[in-house]
Amino acid sequence: MGKLDNKVAFITGAGSGMGAAQSLLFAKEGAKIIAADINLEGVKKIVEKIKEDGGEAVAVEIDVSDSSSVKDAVKEGLESFERIDVLSNTAGVLDDYAPTLETSEELWDKIININLKGVYNVTNAVLPQMIDNKEGVVINIASIAAFVAGGGGAAYTAAKHGIAGYTKQLSFDYGNKGIRANAIAPGAVESGMTKEIFESGDAAVMESVNSVPAGRYGSPEEIATAALFLASEDSSFMHGAIMPVDGGWLVK
Repeated sequence: MGKLDNKVAFITGAGSGMGAAQSLLFAKEGAKIIAADINLEGVKKIVEKIKEDGGEAVAVEIDVSDSSSVKDAVKEGLESFERIDVLSNTAGVLDDYAPTLETSEELWDKIININLKGVYNVTNAVLPQMIDNKEGVVINIASIAAFVAGGGGAAYTAAKHGIAGYTKQLSFDYGNKGIRANAIAPGAVESGMTKEIFESGDAAVMESVNSVPAGRYGSPEEIATAALFLASEDSSFMHGAIMPVDGGWLVK
């Protein structure tokens, strides 16, 4: 028996990194996967892998910053599997650690629209049918930048603080309707979004990564394991939590 048998999971950013790792792990634990990403070709490869391993999955194209695209993707997913039990809002982008005076309005809007508005768009599209079903799990991927400065630039930090507050409010508003909303706050994790930064060998970045108690960056699979915990009944008494999975970044 898998931890997610007979569940359907909708995962954004599923074409790479933490979203892909969640898709593969959740499928192994028995979930049917609606793998959503703006890169349709990338997410199709994840779906192929799930099917090769005996799981069920569909790939859908989504631009989380566009409410029309989100509604279409959710509709397509529901047409395939009829319900969504678990939502993981994982899609996101970095702002290259830009301070506010180096953040153009265009960059600000891009980061906020994808990282924060995107969570709102997808949650609002999925939540009504969860409420109708009287149960559902929402997992939002925040960041240690939801707690402290230095995990990103001005726009990224603002967006991740917003995700933390939004997650708490979701729990407050809908916990009594059978919805569990929690967030994960990853530290430095090697993924498609951060690979270029880590490979650059930037001294300041690597000092931050290597100075945590773990002495290394994390893997997408380690974040997926935490997400599985939140998606499953193992975390049935957790509501509105922002759970650091950061190698000890926040103890510094």
